[in-house]
Amino acid sequence: MKETSRFDLRRMQSSVCSSDDVAVLVRVLAVLLLLVVAVSVVSTSTEQKLWAWSVSSEEEISYRPPTSLMHNMSDEQLFEHALRVSKLSKYRSRGTPKVAFMFLAEERISLTPLWDRYFRGYQGLYSTYIHSSQGDYAVNSVFYKRQIPSTASDSKSFSTIDAARRLLANALLDLSNERFVLLSPACIPLFNFSFTYKYLMSSKYSFVEAFDMPGPGARGRYTPKLAPEVGLSQWRKGTQWLEVSRRVALVVVNDTTVYPKFDRLRSEMIVQHEHYFPTVLTVKAAHIIANRSITWELWRSGQFEPVTFGMEDTTEQLLRKINEEHECSHNDKPTAVCFLFARRFAPSALWPLLKLAPTSLGFGSRETY
Repeated sequence: MKETSRFDLRRMQSSVCSSDDVAVLVRVLAVLLLLVVAVSVVSTSTEQKLWAWSVSSEEEISYRPPTSLMHNMSDEQLFEHALRVSKLSKYRSRGTPKVAFMFLAEERISLTPLWDRYFRGYQGLYSTYIHSSQGDYAVNSVFYKRQIPSTASDSKSFSTIDAARRLLANALLDLSNERFVLLSPACIPLFNFSFTYKYLMSSKYSFVEAFDMPGPGARGRYTPKLAPEVGLSQWRKGTQWLEVSRRVALVVVNDTTVYPKFDRLRSEMIVQHEHYFPTVLTVKAAHIIANRSITWELWRSGQFEPVTFGMEDTTEQLLRKINEEHECSHNDKPTAVCFLFARRFAPSALWPLLKLAPTSLGFGSRETY
């Protein structure tokens, strides 16, 4: 009996860790504690990050949709990140494709109630982005906390081209965005959301206006300093209000040849925003643009800005005539619908637009194209 007890005691004593073993164990526990603290710090800063990356190799990258638009990336880092994210094509088929509505605004969007009604009931089919340093929106608005981070600290960053490229890059970070519409705060929709969604998603072309026109207002603005990247035969003019597929958006964000030339000649060229997008896409993607815009404007001879429509101008007749007076094609077939949006509408036009929304604009119905 005593021998058994001595044996058990010796076995227990031999199982006790030595001082060296204890030191190693303490070090391991300390490392684990540091890792826990590090993970905690990272998790508390998720509002400053759009994406969660878990990289074990070049091919193994886990994706999580963004929950916030906030980040502190520079434009260069943003564009690089957008291109990297877009390579994760295997994740794009997992969700419903969305249309990204990107608003290029200097101030608060005054027609917000109209857009809120336009998007009502279509959650998961759209996303909104605003490039503006001003404007607070109600918690239940589609524009609440949808202002993108901007490095607009000088005149260069405030340019229309820079702002539009920044909007595209931020919208590309969401892999479910398949179509991208650039709009102004003075834009209105001409049809209900379901019609617009089907029209865009079914199009094999991007809607970018790009035309070649003689005279001082078009070819006359070309400078030989753009060569050899851009020749006179590739120089184009068109409205900045465009709509593009994800493929074309990536072409713009990944432009490292045409944009640098425009950037260097910024102080020498006028109204660059009328030429950059039509020109770069003529150079790099001419076969997949429809060479027309889907945003209508009314220009009158001798005027340098389109007509602005106020309360008295905004009628059912005006909205109906916009598409009645034009002909175009959709996927190479004639269509009676050329424009999905229109501008410029003043803040005073909001009330008649809200009255016309259920009838002339079809808000609330689910018709499809």
